[in-house]
Amino acid sequence: MKSAFSDFIFGKKGIYGILHLIILVMSLFLVISISVDTFKGIPFYTQSSYMKTQLWICLWFLFDFVLEFFLSKHKGRYLRTHFIFLLVAIPYQNIIAYYGWTFSPEVTYLLRFIPLLRGGYALAIVVGWLTYNRASSLFVSYLTMLLATVYFSSLAFFVLEHKVNPLVNGYGDALWWAFMDVTTVGSNIIAVTTTGRVLSVLLAALGMMMFPIFTVYITNLIQQSNKRKKQYYEAEEQQKKTSVQKASAAEKPAVQDVQG
Repeated sequence: MKSAFSDFIFGKKGIYGILHLIILVMSLFLVISISVDTFKGIPFYTQSSYMKTQLWICLWFLFDFVLEFFLSKHKGRYLRTHFIFLLVAIPYQNIIAYYGWTFSPEVTYLLRFIPLLRGGYALAIVVGWLTYNRASSLFVSYLTMLLATVYFSSLAFFVLEHKVNPLVNGYGDALWWAFMDVTTVGSNIIAVTTTGRVLSVLLAALGMMMFPIFTVYITNLIQQSNKRKKQYYEAEEQQKKTSVQKASAAEKPAVQDVQG
């Protein structure tokens, strides 16, 4: 027997719901793999099993892009708005390994996050489906992407900084830096690597874009609440007037009978 969730996804969203769920599951696998390798200090750039897994996941992303392109009614518009997903679905690490190009371990580590951009979009869509209105869907989608970006940035910052930055002694320090940076409050941890500084700027910019959306969402909730209260009191007042009118209409025949 299908659950309400499966009915919602497969019934209302059709093949797009199935594709995005598969992309989401694959992306979560990549997130777990990256996290485990980071915390255990495993030399991920030498693992052939991960390279094969990422290749198949990227190929699936490419298949999803091509399929949605052919299913789209406005192919030109789809290509313009989704071209970035074609770029992030390319298996760059496998291409680099095939041609024998060499980069630093840190750059190779950052390349692993590229396919997750596609998964982050799928996650935001799936989460947005489960919200009750358009404003909540937009807010939850942005919040999901914000938290995902903070987490990935903290992982990358930890790998880049913990060997050269005395202020980063563990992953907790990197996570603290990421949350403080995205709130634009700042922390006592200052990036010393070029990539770490770039991440600092990007997180701060993301925070400045995100928090106005949060303000708009809260304002919208307050306005909706006030509107519901107003409608409730108006309905209650109308009900009272109706009751008074009915009572007056019932009294008139009684008065006429007495006079007769």
